[in-house]
Amino acid sequence: MEARQAPAQASRSRGALYGLYIADTLAMPVHWYYDRQALFRDYGLVADYLAPKNPHADSILWRSSYTAPNSKGEILHDQAQYWGRRGVHYHQFLQAGENTLNLQLCSLLIESLNENGRYDPADYLQRYIHFMTTPGMHRDTYIEECHRHFFSRYALNFPPEKCGALEKHIGGLVGIVPLVVCYQEDPEAAYEAANTHLALTHKGPQMADAGRLIIHLLLRVLKGESLKQVIFESIQQQASPLLGHPFRAWLSKSDESVVGGHLSTACYVEDSVPAAIYLALKYADQPEQGLIVNTNLGGDNAYRGGVLGALLGASNGVEAFPERWVRGLVKPPPELDLGVK
Repeated sequence: MEARQAPAQASRSRGALYGLYIADTLAMPVHWYYDRQALFRDYGLVADYLAPKNPHADSILWRSSYTAPNSKGEILHDQAQYWGRRGVHYHQFLQAGENTLNLQLCSLLIESLNENGRYDPADYLQRYIHFMTTPGMHRDTYIEECHRHFFSRYALNFPPEKCGALEKHIGGLVGIVPLVVCYQEDPEAAYEAANTHLALTHKGPQMADAGRLIIHLLLRVLKGESLKQVIFESIQQQASPLLGHPFRAWLSKSDESVVGGHLSTACYVEDSVPAAIYLALKYADQPEQGLIVNTNLGGDNAYRGGVLGALLGASNGVEAFPERWVRGLVKPPPELDLGVK
């Protein structure tokens, strides 16, 4: 059997971004389903883009709340009427192939990078604030705690760069992928830009540890190194506190016994990042199967999947994803100008 030819650098770069977006929209209709029986009852095995359905069997939107201190912090707009109701799907107004809010913010970041020729956190924050406070900019019902905290502080006149909260949700990691891709030829700049961006909304040592691990893995895989080899080396070196699990032993187990058994399917990085690493190891050469498995495991499959999709895409190139997924994205990632400085 001939060895598979390594994808070109441009394909790996596009693969990381497309993998990020594809995984998110594939999981979107079954995002935060913790009852897998309910997931399969409502959707069957999810292998293609689907529209969300109401009611969402595991929705806890009814116990989520946000009250802006004043008009400056208003971010729910016409979606506010659905908060506090039982059964409401978090992404109820998105159509098949659309991305969740956090990935729409990735597109804002890429647009900022392209227009400025570099990462400018002040410019991104200006775009972010406009996007979130202007009615009609998006149609996603759920807004994560990090954004609610940010705008609670922003409304009280904290400087935008000081509005981030102590966080440990994997949703923050999807936002650093475009920066790692952008600065892949300058690792020092990649770490600096990605860490700065992460801290705008997700501060604290747990997020910083998680961010460093994903930056490290992505940079090496974007250079053309083997995803499996890079992960195994990082485990051997214990390059991160998130790698202290028996990953090799888990590879012989069922996915459900690992993600949902040994590791929670929830969004907290102490479980969600190791879950993404496990799936990246097991499906390193099977990106389509890996994203299908991740989606049907439930929990925070959209953002766990985003990290997984970026790693699988960087390793295998954009051509490794099914054409139906690539073409089916309603708003694919903007083409990133890799000439930014």
